[in-house]
Amino acid sequence: MLQLLRKIAFPFSLIYALVVFVRNSLYDVGLFKSISYKTPTICVGNLSVGGTGKTPMIEYLIRLLENSNIAVLSRGYKRKSKGFLLANEKSTVEDLGDEPFQIHKKFPQTSVAVDADRRNGIAKLESLLKPDIILLDDAFQHRKVKPKFSILLTAYDNLFVKDWYLPTGDLRDSKLEAKRADIIMVTKCPQILSEEERRKISSIIRPTSSQLLLFCSLEYSSKVKNDSGKNLDLIELKNKNVALVTGIANPKPLVSHLGSTGLKFQHFEYGDHHYFSGQEIARFKNFEIVLTTEKDYVRLEGKVENLYYLEIAHRFNERDALILRQKVLELV
Repeated sequence: MLQLLRKIAFPFSLIYALVVFVRNSLYDVGLFKSISYKTPTICVGNLSVGGTGKTPMIEYLIRLLENSNIAVLSRGYKRKSKGFLLANEKSTVEDLGDEPFQIHKKFPQTSVAVDADRRNGIAKLESLLKPDIILLDDAFQHRKVKPKFSILLTAYDNLFVKDWYLPTGDLRDSKLEAKRADIIMVTKCPQILSEEERRKISSIIRPTSSQLLLFCSLEYSSKVKNDSGKNLDLIELKNKNVALVTGIANPKPLVSHLGSTGLKFQHFEYGDHHYFSGQEIARFKNFEIVLTTEKDYVRLEGKVENLYYLEIAHRFNERDALILRQKVLELV
């Protein structure tokens, strides 16, 4: 039914495409201004809506830059606060939004701020903290800021070059804008990706001579965790009554991974960044284990008993990991 509605909405996608084209053209000719900043900035983003692994990529960069004074700036999607907000020990998931709050909890040494106005956010961070580098989360389409370096993510099973504009497809920006990226990163690849497959994808994406095309896969932890410090091996869940609760853009890789381990579970699927109602939470109470993602965990913590999350991270082959490390560390 959803696919049928998307096809019916095709005329609206043409209007959306026209609006996107005009907006980008105004930036390209200089009628709209993009501003650069003194502090080096790395933009992590995509051309589509959700599901490409932006938060794990921000976490990967934080680990690479662990010896630097890092700030992360996000819009804070679906947060209940307004304007610029710098995370502190009293901040909540409602204040920051789920992804910035997740980063704030996981990397307390990293400054995390939210502001829908990226220009204002960067100016505030420079004034208050004077960071060595600022990571811009989900800001590729935010052209008011011209970053020092841009990483464009696209999922292996939904390459932007094969996609179409909203609402018929998932694109929120023009495929042509990929030319602004310094690195095009194909995420969620199979664990083993042959050189032939890499060349095939390269021929489809057709990066420019100045762009790097890198590949990574998702790596899932062998343990599930919660904030009480209790860790369980996934194998320990096989004889338990498990609910999998997801409020992310694309839960298919996670569902597939858990299925491959032999784990049996009932999947409760909700929309991206979903805030759970009391009635929805009551559906999970009869399960021995409630398993979720890190992003969902911060929205469910304290509301559900026996709640655990499964960590994920991007995994690179040695060559691509070295290239990314060199490029990132050159900026600080």
